[in-house]
Amino acid sequence: MPGLYLEITISWLTAVNTRLSRWAMYIAVAGLIGIVAVVVSSVFWRYVLNDSPIWSEQVALLLAITVAMFGGSAGVRDEGHIGLESLIGFLPEKQQFWIGSLVGVITVVFGVALGWGALNMGIAVKPNAIPTLGISEFYRYLPCIVAGVLIVSFSIEHLIAMFTNKKVVPSWH
Repeated sequence: MPGLYLEITISWLTAVNTRLSRWAMYIAVAGLIGIVAVVVSSVFWRYVLNDSPIWSEQVALLLAITVAMFGGSAGVRDEGHIGLESLIGFLPEKQQFWIGSLVGVITVVFGVALGWGALNMGIAVKPNAIPTLGISEFYRYLPCIVAGVLIVSFSIEHLIAMFTNKKVVPSWH
């Protein structure tokens, strides 16, 4: 019976996480396009119109945080994170499994720490405004909060897949 429950859970979680991972990458790509647009327009305003926009640096910073957090979380889902596969490949299969499990647990802990820490920081600075934008400082931490939740969900999916002897199909295959 527990095996059936895990099968249903992994099927449901894979369906949800595949979509979330794709949307995380879409947001990261949109943020990257936004950074290029902001920087190019800022250079144009500064050197052609001789009138530098005061908001461009803060917008570019928010977009850079968004690109890093959403791109990084999508990388966790598709196992694009840094690993020592060549060294682990020399170990017996049982040890590879337990090291993979340990990495999965550490990644869950990292995701929880990222999300929880960003949430606490965001709440602490919520009354403050981002200079030149007039919006709450909380928005600087929002991508980190969401990325933490995504990393936890993606890592749990990988752990369940490992223990049910399944393979997580990357979102971008």
